[in-house]
Amino acid sequence: MAADDLFNDLPEDTGYDASSIEVLEQLEAVRLRPGMYIGGTDERALHHLVAEVLDNSMDEAVAGHANRIELELHADGSVTVRDNGRGIPVDPHPKFPDRSALEVILCTLHAGGKFNGKSYQTSGGLHGVGASVVNALSSHIRVEVARNKTLYAQEFSQGIPQGPLQNLGPTQNRRGTSFTFLPDPQIFGAAARLKPARLHQMARSKAYLYSGVEVRWKCAPEMLGNDDDTPAQASFHFPGGLADYLNERLHGAATYAEAPFAGKVVFAEKFRDDTAGYVEWAINWTPGRDAFVSSYCNTVPTPQGGTHEAGFWSAILKGIRAYGELVGNRKAAQVTRDDVQAGGSAMISVFIREPDFVGQTKDRLSTATAQRLVEASVRDHFDHWLASDTRSAGAILDYLVLKAEERQRRKAEKETSRKSATKRLRLPGKLVDCSRNTRDGTELFLVEGDSAGGSAKMARLRETQALLPLRGKILNVLGAASSKLGQNTELSDLCQALGTGMGTKFNVEDLRYDKVIIMTDADVDGAHIAALLMTFFFTQMRPLIDNGHLYLACPPLYRLTQGAHRVYAMDDAEKDRLMQKGLGGRGKIDVSRFKGLGEMDAKDLKETTMNPATRKLIRVSIDEDEPGETLDLVERLMGKKPEMRFSYIQENARFVEALDV
Repeated sequence: MAADDLFNDLPEDTGYDASSIEVLEQLEAVRLRPGMYIGGTDERALHHLVAEVLDNSMDEAVAGHANRIELELHADGSVTVRDNGRGIPVDPHPKFPDRSALEVILCTLHAGGKFNGKSYQTSGGLHGVGASVVNALSSHIRVEVARNKTLYAQEFSQGIPQGPLQNLGPTQNRRGTSFTFLPDPQIFGAAARLKPARLHQMARSKAYLYSGVEVRWKCAPEMLGNDDDTPAQASFHFPGGLADYLNERLHGAATYAEAPFAGKVVFAEKFRDDTAGYVEWAINWTPGRDAFVSSYCNTVPTPQGGTHEAGFWSAILKGIRAYGELVGNRKAAQVTRDDVQAGGSAMISVFIREPDFVGQTKDRLSTATAQRLVEASVRDHFDHWLASDTRSAGAILDYLVLKAEERQRRKAEKETSRKSATKRLRLPGKLVDCSRNTRDGTELFLVEGDSAGGSAKMARLRETQALLPLRGKILNVLGAASSKLGQNTELSDLCQALGTGMGTKFNVEDLRYDKVIIMTDADVDGAHIAALLMTFFFTQMRPLIDNGHLYLACPPLYRLTQGAHRVYAMDDAEKDRLMQKGLGGRGKIDVSRFKGLGEMDAKDLKETTMNPATRKLIRVSIDEDEPGETLDLVERLMGKKPEMRFSYIQENARFVEALDV
């Protein structure tokens, strides 16, 4: 088919032309896509409207033009935010002579007084969309401005002015701005309501973040309902700032330091326009409650953290490690940021010029220089605090080292139970591993010879059963030099498969399988290989036996078949008994003797030796009451005196008649 023909069958669309391109005028875009500006239309977004207006009042306070902010929730669900700042300008705007600056700010996106930095050195509102977004998403809003001893007012609905700016006459004892707005139920739903408890906490936190402001809270009794914890009226002013905030949140909880590590430092490095920011913090460590981190930038909460948090925790971590080195605690070098944060309850607040946030909702600070500025400011003070309060410093250091040790222990347990990709690369190539990622229920069969390994591979349960073929008889480790043990290929493969070391380096916690099963032929050679393996485990991996991980498989020596009936016999005595008793079938009983596991087909091997439902296993154990007898037996069988071994085999081997001596 020619390329041009590909489009011949597509229908002609005559309805998509220039008239299809819709241009949204100003605040229409906000109402159509509120998620782009406040993150959605859920409860969090609803309360974000209040935060936007409250942040504007806080910017006035931080700039030194206001010392009082009021937050009031009314019975109809509307909310008022007042401050005693300078008041929004009401004179005509130079670009729009027929409109006041107040109307431009409320009805135009990206209009505000925080772009050039002349009116506010630090501010939470940066994009000039906060007030206008609140206006667009409110069914009604009334703004009152007391400026130059004159009161002005203007009302809006869904972003549209409901009349011109009104001059309400002189006012002698009032200054600042008052916003009263009702969130639009068309946007947030008819059932959406502002929560008193959430607004109360918002007001309280703002007072903590700036010690120079008093925040007053008031709520209509009808809105409180059954909420007994939220007061109808309250006034917040905290000269201690974040230290007071942290102490209140940790009230009643045990802490490792009597007083939190807290401070407030102006950044040594100024911004390009010669303005200076600062950082304030408070932190303590608690053993009995969950840790938390609350961070802010220019009084705006940053729940997802950001560069200021990264700089703070870097300073704390480096300080802890340096103090550990100073007092000779080498384990302090193992402490990580996760350990420091695990029990650390912290408050972090920065004030910087023109911060960069991720998104309009400002959940995460992304200003790159904030990390360096915060780390440099906090680090020196933390070093001095640790040196001056050695009692608290020692308790915190011990706690964090303990956290680091617990983390490393959990990591080791996790690595033991999971077969990581890295560990798989170190496993011996002839190992046929199982697929289960945890140790529980897994089994490693040590199989004699490649032929037996082939049958076992087909008979095994792939999820839980692994195979390691052994070629010939392994080294007799009794009396062998340790260097010779390490050079032996079979023993090295076995250690790698098990995931443990041997001798003094053996650690049973690193064992990769729940059961280690020795599966050898049911003859003298098989018994000898089993004895060599048990000797190795007894001398080099004794805890493996003590913890019940070592087993012997019990393969049959005979298979008896009579018609459709088939049974297995472990030895001659059982075979003779079955022959006399009969199998319950008709005709002659056919007897097959297995010369080795390699001669058993997968069905026989699975049914008799590998299937947990039908097999028999012997757990290898050591008599705790007579440990000396076990050691003596190992010496007789595996020691350097052949006459003692020969005598024991003659007395005890099940297949002594088959010995070739």
